[in-house]
Amino acid sequence: MLRSHTCGELTLKNAGQTVTLCGWLARSRDLGGMTFIDLRDRYGITQLAFNMETNKQLCEQARKLGREFVLKASGKIAERSSKNLKMPTGEIEIVVEKLEILNESKTPPFTIEDETDGGDELRMKYRYLDLRRSPVKNNLLQRHKVGQAVREYFDSNGFADVETPFLIKSTPEGARDFVVPSRLSPGDFYALPQSPQTFKQLLMVSGFDRYYQIVRCFRDEDLRADRQPEFTQIDCEMSFVEQEDVLNMFEGMVKHVFKKVRGLDLPKFTRMTYADAMKYYGVDKPDIRFEMKIVDLTPSPSPQGEGSNSLVKGKGFKVYDDAELVAGICAKGCAEYTRKQLDELTEWVKRPQIGAGGLGYIKYNTDGTLKSSFDKFFDAVGLKKIADKFSANAGDLILILAGPEAKTRKALGALRLEMGERLGLRDKNKFECIWVVDFPLFEWNEEEKRWFAMHHPFTSWKKEDEELLNTNPGAVRANAYDVVINGVELSSGSIRIHDRSQQEKMFNLLGLTQEEANYKFGFILNAFEYGAPPHGGIAFGFDRFCSMVINNEDYIRDYIAFPKNNSGRDIMLDSPSQIDAKQKKDLGLK
Repeated sequence: MLRSHTCGELTLKNAGQTVTLCGWLARSRDLGGMTFIDLRDRYGITQLAFNMETNKQLCEQARKLGREFVLKASGKIAERSSKNLKMPTGEIEIVVEKLEILNESKTPPFTIEDETDGGDELRMKYRYLDLRRSPVKNNLLQRHKVGQAVREYFDSNGFADVETPFLIKSTPEGARDFVVPSRLSPGDFYALPQSPQTFKQLLMVSGFDRYYQIVRCFRDEDLRADRQPEFTQIDCEMSFVEQEDVLNMFEGMVKHVFKKVRGLDLPKFTRMTYADAMKYYGVDKPDIRFEMKIVDLTPSPSPQGEGSNSLVKGKGFKVYDDAELVAGICAKGCAEYTRKQLDELTEWVKRPQIGAGGLGYIKYNTDGTLKSSFDKFFDAVGLKKIADKFSANAGDLILILAGPEAKTRKALGALRLEMGERLGLRDKNKFECIWVVDFPLFEWNEEEKRWFAMHHPFTSWKKEDEELLNTNPGAVRANAYDVVINGVELSSGSIRIHDRSQQEKMFNLLGLTQEEANYKFGFILNAFEYGAPPHGGIAFGFDRFCSMVINNEDYIRDYIAFPKNNSGRDIMLDSPSQIDAKQKKDLGLK
Protein backbone atom coordinates (compact mmCIF):
# COMPACT_ATOMS: atom_id res chain seq x y z
CA MET A 1 0.00 0.00 0.00
CA LEU A 2 1.23 3.49 -0.83
CA ARG A 3 -0.41 4.88 2.32
CA SER A 4 -0.43 3.85 5.97
CA HIS A 5 -3.74 5.55 6.81
CA THR A 6 -6.66 7.30 5.14
CA CYS A 7 -7.40 11.01 5.36
CA GLY A 8 -10.38 10.50 7.63
CA GLU A 9 -9.15 8.38 10.53
CA LEU A 10 -6.32 10.16 12.37
CA THR A 11 -6.99 11.93 15.69
CA LEU A 12 -5.04 13.24 18.71
CA LYS A 13 -4.65 9.64 19.86
CA ASN A 14 -2.23 9.21 16.95
CA ALA A 15 -0.08 12.24 17.87
CA GLY A 16 3.64 11.62 17.42
CA GLN A 17 3.21 8.79 14.90
CA THR A 18 4.86 8.93 11.49
CA VAL A 19 2.29 8.26 8.77
CA THR A 20 1.89 8.32 5.01
CA LEU A 21 -1.26 9.66 3.36
CA CYS A 22 -2.39 9.75 -0.27
CA GLY A 23 -5.11 11.89 -1.80
CA TRP A 24 -6.11 14.96 -3.78
CA LEU A 25 -5.24 18.56 -3.03
CA ALA A 26 -8.58 20.07 -2.08
CA ARG A 27 -7.29 23.54 -1.16
CA SER A 28 -4.09 25.25 -0.05
CA ARG A 29 -3.31 28.31 2.03
CA ASP A 30 -0.06 30.28 1.89
CA LEU A 31 0.48 32.22 5.13
CA GLY A 32 4.02 33.40 4.50
CA GLY A 33 6.09 31.33 6.88
CA MET A 34 3.64 28.41 6.69
CA THR A 35 1.77 26.66 3.92
CA PHE A 36 -1.20 24.40 4.61
CA ILE A 37 -2.78 21.85 2.26
CA ASP A 38 -6.08 20.06 2.79
CA LEU A 39 -5.55 16.55 1.48
CA ARG A 40 -8.78 14.76 0.55
CA ASP A 41 -9.67 11.14 -0.14
CA ARG A 42 -12.92 9.18 0.04
CA TYR A 43 -12.71 9.01 3.84
CA GLY A 44 -12.17 12.65 4.72
CA ILE A 45 -9.69 15.53 4.83
CA THR A 46 -6.43 15.90 6.74
CA GLN A 47 -4.39 19.09 6.96
CA LEU A 48 -0.76 18.98 5.82
CA ALA A 49 1.62 21.57 7.29
CA PHE A 50 4.80 22.91 5.63
CA ASN A 51 7.19 25.20 7.57
CA MET A 52 9.39 27.62 5.62
CA GLU A 53 11.94 27.80 8.46
CA THR A 54 12.45 24.07 8.98
CA ASN A 55 12.14 22.93 5.35
CA LYS A 56 12.20 25.79 2.86
CA GLN A 57 12.53 23.55 -0.23
CA LEU A 58 9.56 21.39 0.69
CA CYS A 59 7.45 24.44 1.51
CA GLU A 60 8.26 26.06 -1.83
CA GLN A 61 7.37 22.80 -3.60
CA ALA A 62 3.99 22.74 -1.80
CA ARG A 63 3.23 26.32 -2.88
CA LYS A 64 3.51 25.36 -6.56
CA LEU A 65 0.93 22.58 -6.41
CA GLY A 66 -2.45 23.00 -8.10
CA ARG A 67 -5.94 21.92 -7.12
CA GLU A 68 -6.66 18.19 -7.50
CA PHE A 69 -2.99 17.20 -7.78
CA VAL A 70 -2.61 13.62 -6.51
CA LEU A 71 -0.13 13.60 -3.63
CA LYS A 72 1.68 11.22 -1.30
CA ALA A 73 2.79 12.86 1.93
CA SER A 74 4.72 11.45 4.87
CA GLY A 75 5.36 13.08 8.25
CA LYS A 76 4.55 13.21 11.94
CA ILE A 77 1.13 13.84 13.45
CA ALA A 78 0.99 16.98 15.57
CA GLU A 79 -1.75 18.81 17.45
CA ARG A 80 -3.15 21.77 15.51
CA SER A 81 -2.88 25.20 17.08
CA SER A 82 -6.07 26.28 15.31
CA LYS A 83 -8.52 23.41 15.60
CA ASN A 84 -11.54 22.66 13.39
CA LEU A 85 -13.92 20.65 15.56
CA LYS A 86 -16.42 20.30 12.69
CA MET A 87 -14.31 17.54 11.10
CA PRO A 88 -13.05 14.29 12.67
CA THR A 89 -9.41 15.10 11.88
CA GLY A 90 -9.70 18.76 12.83
CA GLU A 91 -7.50 18.57 15.92
CA ILE A 92 -4.37 17.31 14.15
CA GLU A 93 -2.14 18.00 11.17
CA ILE A 94 0.70 16.20 9.44
CA VAL A 95 4.03 18.03 9.63
CA VAL A 96 5.26 16.92 6.22
CA GLU A 97 8.78 15.53 5.89
CA LYS A 98 8.46 14.02 2.43
CA LEU A 99 6.13 14.93 -0.47
CA GLU A 100 5.65 13.10 -3.75
CA ILE A 101 3.49 14.17 -6.68
CA LEU A 102 1.75 11.01 -7.93
CA ASN A 103 -0.03 12.87 -10.72
CA GLU A 104 -0.72 16.44 -11.79
CA SER A 105 -4.16 17.78 -12.63
CA LYS A 106 -5.57 20.38 -14.96
CA THR A 107 -7.62 23.06 -13.25
CA PRO A 108 -11.10 21.51 -12.79
CA PRO A 109 -13.98 23.10 -14.74
CA PHE A 110 -15.87 23.70 -11.48
CA THR A 111 -15.02 23.93 -7.80
CA ILE A 112 -14.97 20.56 -6.08
CA GLU A 113 -16.72 21.76 -2.94
CA ASP A 114 -19.99 20.94 -1.21
CA GLU A 115 -21.45 24.12 -2.70
CA THR A 116 -20.06 24.07 -6.23
CA ASP A 117 -20.26 26.63 -9.02
CA GLY A 118 -20.89 23.94 -11.65
CA GLY A 119 -24.29 23.52 -13.30
CA ASP A 120 -25.98 20.14 -13.79
CA GLU A 121 -24.87 19.59 -17.38
CA LEU A 122 -21.25 20.56 -16.67
CA ARG A 123 -21.06 18.34 -13.62
CA MET A 124 -22.55 15.42 -15.55
CA LYS A 125 -19.98 15.86 -18.31
CA TYR A 126 -17.23 15.60 -15.69
CA ARG A 127 -19.10 13.19 -13.43
CA TYR A 128 -15.86 11.58 -12.22
CA LEU A 129 -14.96 14.96 -10.72
CA ASP A 130 -18.44 15.57 -9.34
CA LEU A 131 -18.18 12.25 -7.49
CA ARG A 132 -15.29 13.69 -5.48
CA ARG A 133 -17.68 16.18 -3.88
CA SER A 134 -18.86 15.09 -0.43
CA PRO A 135 -22.66 15.31 -1.03
CA VAL A 136 -22.60 13.04 -4.10
CA LYS A 137 -19.89 10.76 -2.73
CA ASN A 138 -21.76 10.31 0.56
CA ASN A 139 -24.99 9.53 -1.29
CA LEU A 140 -23.28 6.66 -3.10
CA LEU A 141 -21.67 5.36 0.10
CA GLN A 142 -25.08 5.47 1.79
CA ARG A 143 -26.56 3.69 -1.24
CA HIS A 144 -24.04 0.92 -0.59
CA LYS A 145 -25.29 0.68 3.02
CA VAL A 146 -28.91 0.48 1.83
CA GLY A 147 -27.95 -2.42 -0.45
CA GLN A 148 -26.15 -4.15 2.42
CA ALA A 149 -29.19 -3.78 4.69
CA VAL A 150 -31.53 -5.11 1.99
CA ARG A 151 -29.38 -8.19 1.43
CA GLU A 152 -29.02 -8.74 5.18
CA TYR A 153 -32.81 -8.76 5.62
CA PHE A 154 -33.46 -11.13 2.75
CA ASP A 155 -30.64 -13.48 3.73
CA SER A 156 -32.04 -13.70 7.26
CA ASN A 157 -35.50 -14.54 5.89
CA GLY A 158 -34.49 -17.39 3.60
CA PHE A 159 -34.47 -15.58 0.24
CA ALA A 160 -32.11 -16.75 -2.51
CA ASP A 161 -30.34 -14.23 -4.74
CA VAL A 162 -30.77 -15.54 -8.31
CA GLU A 163 -29.62 -13.75 -11.49
CA THR A 164 -31.90 -13.57 -14.53
CA PRO A 165 -31.05 -12.79 -18.19
CA PHE A 166 -30.56 -9.33 -19.69
CA LEU A 167 -31.09 -10.44 -23.31
CA ILE A 168 -34.72 -11.51 -23.53
CA LYS A 169 -37.75 -11.49 -25.82
CA SER A 170 -39.63 -8.27 -26.48
CA THR A 171 -43.18 -8.30 -25.09
CA PRO A 172 -44.37 -4.70 -25.58
CA GLU A 173 -47.35 -4.62 -23.23
CA GLY A 174 -46.04 -1.89 -20.92
CA ALA A 175 -43.40 0.74 -21.57
CA ARG A 176 -41.29 0.69 -24.72
CA ASP A 177 -38.46 -1.84 -24.83
CA PHE A 178 -34.84 -1.12 -25.62
CA VAL A 179 -33.99 -3.59 -28.38
CA VAL A 180 -30.68 -5.19 -29.33
CA PRO A 181 -30.09 -6.55 -32.86
CA SER A 182 -28.76 -10.10 -33.10
CA ARG A 183 -25.71 -10.70 -35.30
CA LEU A 184 -26.15 -14.49 -35.25
CA SER A 185 -29.82 -14.27 -36.17
CA PRO A 186 -30.05 -11.42 -38.74
CA GLY A 187 -33.29 -9.46 -38.61
CA ASP A 188 -34.10 -10.67 -35.09
CA PHE A 189 -33.81 -8.67 -31.91
CA TYR A 190 -33.37 -9.18 -28.21
CA ALA A 191 -34.99 -6.80 -25.72
CA LEU A 192 -33.48 -5.52 -22.50
CA PRO A 193 -35.76 -6.39 -19.55
CA GLN A 194 -38.14 -3.80 -18.14
CA SER A 195 -38.25 -6.12 -15.13
CA PRO A 196 -37.50 -9.81 -14.46
CA GLN A 197 -41.24 -10.39 -13.95
CA THR A 198 -41.74 -13.60 -15.92
CA PHE A 199 -38.39 -15.06 -14.82
CA LYS A 200 -39.17 -14.66 -11.14
CA GLN A 201 -42.53 -16.34 -11.68
CA LEU A 202 -40.75 -19.18 -13.45
CA LEU A 203 -38.43 -19.45 -10.45
CA MET A 204 -41.52 -19.96 -8.30
CA VAL A 205 -42.60 -22.78 -10.62
CA SER A 206 -39.05 -24.15 -10.21
CA GLY A 207 -39.46 -24.35 -6.44
CA PHE A 208 -37.31 -21.37 -5.42
CA ASP A 209 -40.01 -20.23 -3.04
CA ARG A 210 -38.21 -17.07 -1.86
CA TYR A 211 -36.26 -15.10 -4.46
CA TYR A 212 -34.73 -11.65 -4.61
CA GLN A 213 -32.36 -9.77 -6.87
CA ILE A 214 -30.97 -6.25 -6.95
CA VAL A 215 -31.06 -5.94 -10.71
CA ARG A 216 -30.67 -3.47 -13.58
CA CYS A 217 -33.81 -2.83 -15.65
CA PHE A 218 -34.42 -0.77 -18.80
CA ARG A 219 -37.37 1.27 -20.09
CA ASP A 220 -37.42 3.49 -23.15
CA GLU A 221 -39.56 6.18 -21.51
CA ASP A 222 -39.60 9.94 -21.31
CA LEU A 223 -37.51 11.01 -18.34
CA ARG A 224 -38.17 13.08 -15.23
CA ALA A 225 -36.54 13.68 -11.83
CA ASP A 226 -37.39 10.21 -10.51
CA ARG A 227 -36.92 8.21 -13.73
CA GLN A 228 -33.91 7.02 -15.75
CA PRO A 229 -33.77 4.81 -18.89
CA GLU A 230 -31.72 2.27 -16.92
CA PHE A 231 -32.44 1.84 -13.25
CA THR A 232 -31.98 -0.61 -10.41
CA GLN A 233 -34.78 -2.63 -8.89
CA ILE A 234 -35.11 -4.74 -5.75
CA ASP A 235 -37.02 -7.62 -7.31
CA CYS A 236 -38.72 -10.13 -5.02
CA GLU A 237 -41.12 -13.08 -5.16
CA MET A 238 -42.58 -15.58 -2.67
CA SER A 239 -44.54 -18.82 -3.05
CA PHE A 240 -47.42 -20.17 -0.97
CA VAL A 241 -48.46 -16.71 0.21
CA GLU A 242 -51.50 -14.48 0.33
CA GLN A 243 -51.47 -10.71 0.03
CA GLU A 244 -51.16 -10.14 3.78
CA ASP A 245 -48.03 -12.32 3.95
CA VAL A 246 -46.34 -10.25 1.25
CA LEU A 247 -47.28 -6.94 2.88
CA ASN A 248 -45.92 -8.00 6.26
CA MET A 249 -42.66 -9.33 4.79
CA PHE A 250 -41.80 -6.22 2.81
CA GLU A 251 -43.03 -3.75 5.39
CA GLY A 252 -40.48 -5.49 7.60
CA MET A 253 -37.79 -5.00 4.95
CA VAL A 254 -38.43 -1.25 4.67
CA LYS A 255 -38.40 -0.85 8.45
CA HIS A 256 -35.17 -2.86 8.73
CA VAL A 257 -33.40 -0.67 6.16
CA PHE A 258 -34.49 2.61 7.76
CA LYS A 259 -33.38 1.35 11.17
CA LYS A 260 -30.04 0.04 9.90
CA VAL A 261 -29.12 3.04 7.71
CA ARG A 262 -30.85 5.97 9.42
CA GLY A 263 -31.44 4.68 12.94
CA LEU A 264 -35.15 5.45 12.53
CA ASP A 265 -38.07 3.36 13.77
CA LEU A 266 -40.83 3.76 11.19
CA PRO A 267 -44.45 3.68 12.36
CA LYS A 268 -46.78 0.89 11.27
CA PHE A 269 -47.82 1.33 7.64
CA THR A 270 -51.31 2.71 7.08
CA ARG A 271 -53.60 0.76 4.72
CA MET A 272 -55.53 2.80 2.16
CA THR A 273 -57.61 1.69 -0.80
CA TYR A 274 -56.91 3.12 -4.23
CA ALA A 275 -60.49 4.49 -4.27
CA ASP A 276 -59.94 6.46 -1.05
CA ALA A 277 -56.54 7.70 -2.20
CA MET A 278 -58.08 9.16 -5.35
CA LYS A 279 -61.15 10.49 -3.54
CA TYR A 280 -59.36 12.32 -0.74
CA TYR A 281 -55.92 13.04 -2.23
CA GLY A 282 -56.41 13.05 -6.02
CA VAL A 283 -53.46 10.71 -6.53
CA ASP A 284 -52.62 7.05 -5.97
CA LYS A 285 -49.48 7.95 -3.99
CA PRO A 286 -50.79 10.33 -1.31
CA ASP A 287 -48.59 12.31 1.06
CA ILE A 288 -50.37 11.98 4.41
CA ARG A 289 -47.89 14.02 6.45
CA PHE A 290 -50.58 16.70 6.43
CA GLU A 291 -54.38 16.75 6.19
CA MET A 292 -55.98 19.09 3.62
CA LYS A 293 -58.15 16.33 2.12
CA ILE A 294 -60.20 16.92 -1.02
CA VAL A 295 -63.85 17.70 -0.26
CA ASP A 296 -66.43 16.87 -2.94
CA LEU A 297 -69.15 19.47 -3.56
CA THR A 298 -70.69 17.60 -6.48
CA PRO A 299 -74.42 16.84 -6.12
CA SER A 300 -75.50 13.56 -4.66
CA PRO A 301 -79.02 12.14 -4.78
CA SER A 302 -81.27 13.11 -1.90
CA PRO A 303 -82.24 10.18 0.35
CA GLN A 304 -85.86 11.02 -0.32
CA GLY A 305 -85.30 10.89 -4.06
CA GLU A 306 -86.05 14.56 -4.42
CA GLY A 307 -83.11 15.41 -6.63
CA SER A 308 -79.78 16.93 -5.78
CA ASN A 309 -78.59 18.28 -2.44
CA SER A 310 -75.67 20.11 -4.04
CA LEU A 311 -74.18 23.15 -2.37
CA VAL A 312 -72.94 24.63 -5.64
CA LYS A 313 -75.26 23.54 -8.45
CA GLY A 314 -78.30 25.48 -9.61
CA LYS A 315 -77.02 28.84 -8.45
CA GLY A 316 -76.66 30.27 -11.95
CA PHE A 317 -72.86 29.91 -11.95
CA LYS A 318 -72.33 28.10 -15.25
CA VAL A 319 -68.79 26.94 -14.40
CA TYR A 320 -70.14 24.87 -11.50
CA ASP A 321 -73.51 24.02 -13.03
CA ASP A 322 -71.84 22.36 -16.05
CA ALA A 323 -68.98 20.67 -14.19
CA GLU A 324 -68.83 16.92 -13.68
CA LEU A 325 -66.96 17.53 -10.41
CA VAL A 326 -66.74 20.53 -8.12
CA ALA A 327 -64.33 19.97 -5.23
CA GLY A 328 -61.70 21.73 -3.19
CA ILE A 329 -59.25 21.84 -0.31
CA CYS A 330 -59.06 23.96 2.82
CA ALA A 331 -55.76 25.72 3.53
CA LYS A 332 -55.69 26.45 7.25
CA GLY A 333 -54.72 29.98 8.24
CA CYS A 334 -54.46 31.32 4.68
CA ALA A 335 -57.43 33.73 4.59
CA GLU A 336 -54.98 36.63 4.56
CA TYR A 337 -53.71 35.68 1.11
CA THR A 338 -53.55 38.78 -1.05
CA ARG A 339 -55.13 39.17 -4.46
CA LYS A 340 -51.64 38.91 -5.95
CA GLN A 341 -51.05 35.57 -4.19
CA LEU A 342 -54.43 34.23 -5.33
CA ASP A 343 -53.80 35.35 -8.92
CA GLU A 344 -50.43 33.59 -8.81
CA LEU A 345 -52.09 30.40 -7.57
CA THR A 346 -54.67 30.70 -10.35
CA GLU A 347 -51.91 30.91 -12.95
CA TRP A 348 -50.20 27.95 -11.28
CA VAL A 349 -53.23 25.66 -11.68
CA LYS A 350 -53.68 26.82 -15.29
CA ARG A 351 -50.23 25.56 -16.29
CA PRO A 352 -50.34 22.73 -18.87
CA GLN A 353 -48.91 20.29 -16.30
CA ILE A 354 -51.95 20.91 -14.07
CA GLY A 355 -54.54 21.80 -16.69
CA ALA A 356 -57.26 23.49 -14.61
CA GLY A 357 -59.44 26.13 -16.25
CA GLY A 358 -59.43 28.44 -13.25
CA LEU A 359 -59.45 28.62 -9.46
CA GLY A 360 -62.33 29.57 -7.19
CA TYR A 361 -61.83 30.58 -3.57
CA ILE A 362 -63.65 31.43 -0.37
CA LYS A 363 -61.90 33.50 2.30
CA TYR A 364 -63.20 32.81 5.80
CA ASN A 365 -62.03 36.08 7.31
CA THR A 366 -60.91 36.33 10.92
CA ASP A 367 -63.91 38.54 11.69
CA GLY A 368 -66.22 35.68 10.65
CA THR A 369 -67.27 37.13 7.29
CA LEU A 370 -66.94 35.16 4.06
CA LYS A 371 -65.66 36.52 0.76
CA SER A 372 -65.51 34.47 -2.46
CA SER A 373 -64.49 34.83 -6.08
CA PHE A 374 -68.10 34.01 -7.03
CA ASP A 375 -70.04 36.29 -4.63
CA LYS A 376 -72.35 37.28 -7.47
CA PHE A 377 -73.99 33.85 -7.36
CA PHE A 378 -73.84 32.92 -3.64
CA ASP A 379 -75.18 34.65 -0.54
CA ALA A 380 -73.56 34.50 2.91
CA VAL A 381 -75.70 31.53 3.94
CA GLY A 382 -74.64 29.55 0.86
CA LEU A 383 -70.96 30.34 1.43
CA LYS A 384 -71.23 29.33 5.09
CA LYS A 385 -72.72 25.96 4.12
CA ILE A 386 -69.77 25.35 1.80
CA ALA A 387 -67.32 26.41 4.51
CA ASP A 388 -68.99 24.03 6.96
CA LYS A 389 -68.61 21.19 4.44
CA PHE A 390 -64.84 21.80 4.64
CA SER A 391 -64.92 22.13 8.46
CA ALA A 392 -63.35 25.54 7.85
CA ASN A 393 -62.76 28.04 10.62
CA ALA A 394 -62.17 31.78 10.68
CA GLY A 395 -58.79 32.47 9.09
CA ASP A 396 -58.98 29.61 6.57
CA LEU A 397 -58.91 29.72 2.76
CA ILE A 398 -60.94 27.31 0.61
CA LEU A 399 -59.64 26.64 -2.91
CA ILE A 400 -62.06 25.11 -5.45
CA LEU A 401 -61.63 23.55 -8.89
CA ALA A 402 -64.30 22.35 -11.30
CA GLY A 403 -64.36 20.26 -14.47
CA PRO A 404 -64.14 16.64 -15.67
CA GLU A 405 -63.82 14.35 -12.65
CA ALA A 406 -60.53 12.56 -13.33
CA LYS A 407 -58.74 15.69 -14.52
CA THR A 408 -60.07 17.82 -11.66
CA ARG A 409 -59.13 15.31 -8.96
CA LYS A 410 -55.62 15.07 -10.38
CA ALA A 411 -55.32 18.87 -10.46
CA LEU A 412 -56.56 19.14 -6.87
CA GLY A 413 -54.03 16.52 -5.82
CA ALA A 414 -51.25 18.62 -7.35
CA LEU A 415 -52.63 21.82 -5.78
CA ARG A 416 -52.79 20.12 -2.38
CA LEU A 417 -49.10 19.14 -2.60
CA GLU A 418 -48.15 22.63 -3.74
CA MET A 419 -49.97 24.23 -0.81
CA GLY A 420 -48.39 21.71 1.55
CA GLU A 421 -44.98 22.71 0.19
CA ARG A 422 -45.69 26.45 0.48
CA LEU A 423 -46.98 26.11 4.02
CA GLY A 424 -44.04 23.96 5.17
CA LEU A 425 -46.24 20.96 5.91
CA ARG A 426 -44.08 18.41 4.06
CA ASP A 427 -41.62 17.88 6.90
CA LYS A 428 -38.45 16.13 5.68
CA ASN A 429 -37.87 14.75 9.17
CA LYS A 430 -41.22 12.97 9.24
CA PHE A 431 -42.07 9.69 7.52
CA GLU A 432 -45.62 8.52 6.82
CA CYS A 433 -45.83 5.13 5.15
CA ILE A 434 -48.83 3.66 3.33
CA TRP A 435 -49.83 0.45 1.64
CA VAL A 436 -52.17 1.49 -1.18
CA VAL A 437 -54.29 -1.57 -2.01
CA ASP A 438 -57.22 -2.66 -4.20
CA PHE A 439 -56.08 -1.00 -7.41
CA PRO A 440 -58.25 -1.40 -10.49
CA LEU A 441 -57.18 -4.41 -12.51
CA PHE A 442 -57.63 -2.55 -15.81
CA GLU A 443 -57.42 0.95 -17.19
CA TRP A 444 -59.10 2.01 -20.44
CA ASN A 445 -57.01 3.39 -23.28
CA GLU A 446 -59.22 5.75 -25.25
CA GLU A 447 -56.79 5.99 -28.16
CA GLU A 448 -56.59 2.23 -28.73
CA LYS A 449 -60.14 1.56 -27.51
CA ARG A 450 -59.12 -1.35 -25.32
CA TRP A 451 -58.26 -2.30 -21.76
CA PHE A 452 -54.70 -2.34 -20.45
CA ALA A 453 -53.45 -3.93 -17.25
CA MET A 454 -52.90 -1.20 -14.66
CA HIS A 455 -49.96 -3.09 -13.13
CA HIS A 456 -49.09 -5.89 -15.55
CA PRO A 457 -50.95 -8.79 -17.20
CA PHE A 458 -49.84 -11.34 -14.60
CA THR A 459 -51.73 -9.68 -11.73
CA SER A 460 -54.64 -11.64 -10.25
CA TRP A 461 -58.05 -10.22 -9.37
CA LYS A 462 -60.22 -10.24 -6.29
CA LYS A 463 -62.31 -13.42 -6.23
CA GLU A 464 -65.40 -11.47 -5.23
CA ASP A 465 -65.08 -9.34 -8.40
CA GLU A 466 -64.72 -12.25 -10.82
CA GLU A 467 -68.27 -11.96 -12.18
CA LEU A 468 -67.49 -8.41 -13.27
CA LEU A 469 -64.73 -9.53 -15.66
CA ASN A 470 -67.23 -10.11 -18.47
CA THR A 471 -69.69 -7.32 -17.62
CA ASN A 472 -67.72 -4.40 -16.15
CA PRO A 473 -63.93 -4.94 -16.32
CA GLY A 474 -63.23 -1.40 -15.14
CA ALA A 475 -64.79 -2.19 -11.75
CA VAL A 476 -62.63 -5.27 -11.11
CA ARG A 477 -60.13 -4.81 -8.29
CA ALA A 478 -56.65 -6.31 -8.45
CA ASN A 479 -54.69 -8.11 -5.78
CA ALA A 480 -52.16 -5.31 -6.19
CA TYR A 481 -50.40 -3.06 -3.72
CA ASP A 482 -47.90 -0.19 -3.61
CA VAL A 483 -45.63 1.13 -0.88
CA VAL A 484 -45.87 4.93 -0.67
CA ILE A 485 -43.75 7.03 1.68
CA ASN A 486 -44.30 10.79 1.92
CA GLY A 487 -46.05 10.90 -1.44
CA VAL A 488 -43.40 8.88 -3.27
CA GLU A 489 -44.23 5.47 -4.74
CA LEU A 490 -41.34 3.18 -3.80
CA SER A 491 -42.65 -0.17 -4.91
CA SER A 492 -45.39 -1.98 -6.72
CA GLY A 493 -46.47 -5.61 -6.48
CA SER A 494 -49.29 -8.10 -6.66
CA ILE A 495 -50.45 -11.63 -6.08
CA ARG A 496 -49.93 -13.30 -9.46
CA ILE A 497 -52.08 -15.49 -11.64
CA HIS A 498 -50.75 -19.07 -11.42
CA ASP A 499 -53.39 -20.93 -13.44
CA ARG A 500 -53.14 -21.24 -17.24
CA SER A 501 -56.84 -20.80 -17.94
CA GLN A 502 -57.02 -17.65 -15.81
CA GLN A 503 -53.91 -16.25 -17.47
CA GLU A 504 -55.40 -16.92 -20.90
CA LYS A 505 -58.59 -15.17 -19.80
CA MET A 506 -56.54 -12.14 -18.79
CA PHE A 507 -54.75 -12.04 -22.15
CA ASN A 508 -58.11 -12.29 -23.89
CA LEU A 509 -59.50 -9.34 -21.91
CA LEU A 510 -56.43 -7.35 -22.93
CA GLY A 511 -57.25 -7.97 -26.59
CA LEU A 512 -54.61 -10.61 -27.33
CA THR A 513 -55.64 -13.44 -29.60
CA GLN A 514 -54.73 -16.99 -28.56
CA GLU A 515 -52.01 -17.00 -31.22
CA GLU A 516 -50.55 -13.69 -29.98
CA ALA A 517 -50.62 -14.87 -26.37
CA ASN A 518 -48.84 -18.10 -27.25
CA TYR A 519 -46.24 -16.29 -29.36
CA LYS A 520 -45.44 -13.71 -26.68
CA PHE A 521 -46.03 -15.67 -23.49
CA GLY A 522 -46.24 -19.33 -24.43
CA PHE A 523 -43.29 -20.17 -22.19
CA ILE A 524 -45.07 -19.05 -19.02
CA LEU A 525 -48.45 -20.47 -20.06
CA ASN A 526 -46.78 -23.85 -20.55
CA ALA A 527 -44.98 -23.55 -17.20
CA PHE A 528 -48.30 -23.02 -15.42
CA GLU A 529 -49.27 -26.56 -16.49
CA TYR A 530 -46.47 -28.09 -14.43
CA GLY A 531 -47.54 -27.38 -10.88
CA ALA A 532 -47.24 -23.60 -10.50
CA PRO A 533 -47.69 -22.67 -6.81
CA PRO A 534 -49.69 -19.67 -5.60
CA HIS A 535 -47.22 -16.81 -5.51
CA GLY A 536 -46.84 -13.05 -5.24
CA GLY A 537 -44.16 -10.46 -5.04
CA ILE A 538 -43.08 -6.89 -5.28
CA ALA A 539 -40.40 -4.69 -6.84
CA PHE A 540 -38.86 -1.61 -5.26
CA GLY A 541 -37.22 1.10 -7.33
CA PHE A 542 -33.81 0.90 -5.65
CA ASP A 543 -32.60 4.35 -6.77
CA ARG A 544 -35.80 5.96 -5.50
CA PHE A 545 -35.69 3.87 -2.32
CA CYS A 546 -32.15 5.09 -1.65
CA SER A 547 -33.06 8.74 -2.20
CA MET A 548 -35.95 8.38 0.26
CA VAL A 549 -33.96 6.51 2.93
CA ILE A 550 -30.91 8.78 2.68
CA ASN A 551 -32.41 12.25 2.27
CA ASN A 552 -36.21 11.91 2.08
CA GLU A 553 -36.46 13.11 -1.50
CA ASP A 554 -37.45 11.73 -4.91
CA TYR A 555 -34.67 13.25 -7.06
CA ILE A 556 -32.69 10.14 -7.95
CA ARG A 557 -29.85 11.42 -10.17
CA ASP A 558 -27.51 12.16 -7.26
CA TYR A 559 -27.90 8.59 -6.00
CA ILE A 560 -26.63 7.01 -9.23
CA ALA A 561 -22.92 6.94 -10.05
CA PHE A 562 -23.24 7.74 -13.77
CA PRO A 563 -26.79 8.91 -14.61
CA LYS A 564 -28.29 10.09 -17.89
CA ASN A 565 -29.61 13.62 -18.39
CA ASN A 566 -33.26 14.56 -19.00
CA SER A 567 -32.90 13.65 -22.68
CA GLY A 568 -31.60 10.17 -21.89
CA ARG A 569 -28.05 11.07 -22.93
CA ASP A 570 -24.81 10.26 -21.19
CA ILE A 571 -23.03 13.60 -21.63
CA MET A 572 -19.74 12.23 -20.37
CA LEU A 573 -19.61 9.40 -22.93
CA ASP A 574 -21.60 11.29 -25.60
CA SER A 575 -24.01 8.39 -25.83
CA PRO A 576 -26.17 7.22 -27.58
CA SER A 577 -23.99 7.57 -30.65
CA GLN A 578 -23.58 6.25 -34.17
CA ILE A 579 -21.92 2.90 -34.85
CA ASP A 580 -19.58 2.34 -37.78
CA ALA A 581 -20.56 0.85 -41.13
CA LYS A 582 -18.95 -2.53 -40.44
CA GLN A 583 -20.93 -2.99 -37.23
CA LYS A 584 -24.14 -2.11 -39.04
CA LYS A 585 -23.35 -4.58 -41.82
CA ASP A 586 -22.61 -7.37 -39.30
CA LEU A 587 -25.97 -6.72 -37.64
CA GLY A 588 -27.90 -6.53 -40.91
CA LEU A 589 -28.75 -2.87 -40.38
CA LYS A 590 -28.72 -0.11 -42.95
